Amino acid sequence: MPELLRSATLAVEKGQAQGRDQSYVKQLSDYIIPALVEALHKEPETEICASMLDSLNECIQQAQPEAEDFDAEEGELLKEENEQEEEVFDQVGDCLGTLIKTFKASFLPFFDELSVYITPMWGKDKTTEERRIAICIFDDVAEQCREAALKYYDTFVPFLLEACNDANPDVRQAAVYGIGVCAEFGGSVFRPLVGEALSRLNNVIRQPDAQNADNIMAYDNAVSALGKICLFHRDGIDASQIIPAWLSCLPIKNDLIEAKIVHEQLCFMVERSDRELLGPNNQFLPKILSVFAEVFCAGKDLATEQTASRMINLLMRQLQQTMPPAVLASTLSSLQPQQQLALQSVMSS
Repeated sequence: MPELLRSATLAVEKGQAQGRDQSYVKQLSDYIIPALVEALHKEPETEICASMLDSLNECIQQAQPEAEDFDAEEGELLKEENEQEEEVFDQVGDCLGTLIKTFKASFLPFFDELSVYITPMWGKDKTTEERRIAICIFDDVAEQCREAALKYYDTFVPFLLEACNDANPDVRQAAVYGIGVCAEFGGSVFRPLVGEALSRLNNVIRQPDAQNADNIMAYDNAVSALGKICLFHRDGIDASQIIPAWLSCLPIKNDLIEAKIVHEQLCFMVERSDRELLGPNNQFLPKILSVFAEVFCAGKDLATEQTASRMINLLMRQLQQTMPPAVLASTLSSLQPQQQLALQSVMSS
């Protein structure tokens, strides 16, 4: 089915569809997607259901239908009898994620219907995959629907906080990512939860094995979430303690998406001359320089081009002028040779 849609789209784009236009592709998708949903209700084999869900996800991504055309049948995906199978849960989660990203707040009436199926998936008696998928679905709702999703915080954020302590690192990663999303978009609704969120994030970050291979992605996402609390809920935290603690975790290097976000946050704080970030008598400037150096050495992996440009401007216009020459020289000498070369190249250009 996805190949059929791709072929139809390509034929229209190349003018080989003999008088047909994009409306033809839309009509085709309007037929295919409900047909796949209907077939799911009748298919007893788990492996075939997983394949069908994967195809449905691809078709939805290609079709990108308008929100008002959303058919309620698509909201029934979580009601499939095969939801106990992990592979099927994965595909259901992907499909719902696509639907949420496509329809945003228009999807919420169907999320309300699905909540009776999603909420039990958070239970400790459920499989790791069920818990992870349930968290990811709410993460998507909170991120894509923003203010419209605030009404769900009372129900779901306590689950997120609890899941930050989950024994499984994938569940922890999804949970701390969701905490960051809620910190960014939750405003006053999230504010009463800031203290508990800080405690849970600190537990993830300070675990002795937090940065080993199994746990590092949860660690990076927890650091990113902590940065969002520093940015969006500064008046609700002890900034003189929390911001330096966050800075001490930088740079993060494994979740490259979150790394770009975190290092952009750092630039923003430096630009506004954040006194807690710079520290008394600018004592944290050497740490900031070392983070910049590591980001430059990583090329494009840890920062966008825009962030890298901001770092260069900060080095040239702010940090060099703020740091006494002796302190700057001492800081540079404490870095690795490759880091020294990276900063010296930027500062002399």
